[in-house]
Amino acid sequence: MTEPTAPPVNAGRLQGGRFVPGVSGNPAGKKPGTRHRATRLAEKLMTDDAEAVVKAVMTAAKGGDMTAARLVLDRIAPPCREAPVTLDLPRLETRADAARVLSFLLTEAGRGEVTPGEAEKLARLVSEHHKAVQLTEIEERLRGVEEELGLVPGPG
Repeated sequence: MTEPTAPPVNAGRLQGGRFVPGVSGNPAGKKPGTRHRATRLAEKLMTDDAEAVVKAVMTAAKGGDMTAARLVLDRIAPPCREAPVTLDLPRLETRADAARVLSFLLTEAGRGEVTPGEAEKLARLVSEHHKAVQLTEIEERLRGVEEELGLVPGPG
């Protein structure tokens, strides 16, 4: 009978000390979310000097430095990425209403009242609403069929 031996110190390595292909020197790797040493150092530097940097930028902005002023304003009041769209949409309650609203959006885009991109986004919302209405109708019909077949107790 042979005695068990401890694994060699160079397990997973070739004779020259290089790792065997497909075998990592650190099989566990870093844990998810672990920050790199340089990132941690940069965060510490920014945290330590944040107040002084903000004061310097504010002083430069007050002194007429337009780049500094833009930095300050972009943080205080960032530019709006989208403007609100004001349309008097037709009611949207049934599946038939969805076709009417989509037709309305196409007409408004054609007249230049909304951009094609805005019309497209609104059309997606209409489509999602249409799907929700369809699912509700299907659930109601299925419930009715199940009740008729006696698979579920009726209401009440």
